[in-house]
Amino acid sequence: MTLSSPTQATGKISAGYWPIMALGFRPFYLGAAIFAVLALPLWLGWYSGALSVQPAMNGFTWHMHEMIFGFAPAVIAGFLLTAVRNWTGRPTPTGTALAGLFLLWIAGRVLLLTGPLPLAAIVDLMFLPAVGVAVAIPIWKSRNKRNFKVLAIIAALTIANLTFHLSNLNILPNVLVITAYKLALDIIAILIAIMGGRVIPAFTSNALPTANVRRDPRVEFVAIGSLIVIAIAGLLSPWWAMPRGVWIVILALGALSHLIRVALWEPHRTVSAPLLLMLPVAYAWLPLSLVLRMLAEFGVVPMPTAVHALTIGAMSSLMLAMMVRSALGHTGRPLLASAAEILAFSLLQLSAIVRVFAYSIPAEFYRSAVMAAGAMWTAAFAIFLAAYWPVLTRRRVDGRPG
Repeated sequence: MTLSSPTQATGKISAGYWPIMALGFRPFYLGAAIFAVLALPLWLGWYSGALSVQPAMNGFTWHMHEMIFGFAPAVIAGFLLTAVRNWTGRPTPTGTALAGLFLLWIAGRVLLLTGPLPLAAIVDLMFLPAVGVAVAIPIWKSRNKRNFKVLAIIAALTIANLTFHLSNLNILPNVLVITAYKLALDIIAILIAIMGGRVIPAFTSNALPTANVRRDPRVEFVAIGSLIVIAIAGLLSPWWAMPRGVWIVILALGALSHLIRVALWEPHRTVSAPLLLMLPVAYAWLPLSLVLRMLAEFGVVPMPTAVHALTIGAMSSLMLAMMVRSALGHTGRPLLASAAEILAFSLLQLSAIVRVFAYSIPAEFYRSAVMAAGAMWTAAFAIFLAAYWPVLTRRRVDGRPG
């Protein structure tokens, strides 16, 4: 077999093309799931002391980087390389070009384990800009101005990643590692809000025409605007601190506006459709993370509770739900959740709950709670990997290209 892609103009499929490189979601969803199943157990082994070998960079630093700049960008790349084609009606990389992008991502993951760190940083920093160019070309050619914000998100994540690496290499002050990490989390939150606000109400309306899905421009402005202000304030935090009272008000407005936003999408109408229900359930962790962030300002909870509500509850859950939905849809399969998808998503919810509440239990049980949460997170993506390996590596069931 070759890496050639299906003929897009005729809609016919080359006899020798490799299905996994037919569209961006295929290799990157598969790669993200494999990485999830390998990387977190590796870190848990290091964390528990069962493994004496650690990555080229500090174990905690590697964990922070690879979940946000390794795992998440793979899913983002798979989604965008597929969605932008639909949004613009123009091609995105397939075949050899797609394989090149995928190998670049893999190279970054390997080098950040083995070193040397300067080379690892260079290779890793090439990936997001490469994805940006791949989706910018069709967006620009189609004059699809609505999606320019996606390019801004990729650029901002690249800057955060650059700052992370330069700080880790002590070219910039080492304290900026945390600043870059927090900035990346805030950027991911903005991406969740933008993409969630686009797909969740649309999917709900399409599947349930009787649902009264609404958008309030005022709520939209406050919801997205508050996240942008939070990201900017976090970026400036090493040099300037927003007045505490103002900061708490912004967090409260952000949490409230996102809760109202979810309510306007009528998620209760999707209870009978698990594949739809997963999306608002995952999104609801975003305002919860803002509530926890606000409570952390009062010392009620430690700040990492908000971090894990966002990374496990919102980011990982929404990514899994979108991976399932887009993989089914783009391979010609019915948009129905089986027991495997429901179990995987449920495990992510339990993982988020355990990880968030781990800080509230007696200290002697904390490590066990972290291990349990990590095991459930890993199991969720292992289930996805087992169920979707044939989906992602075989041709569409309807015989169409893609």
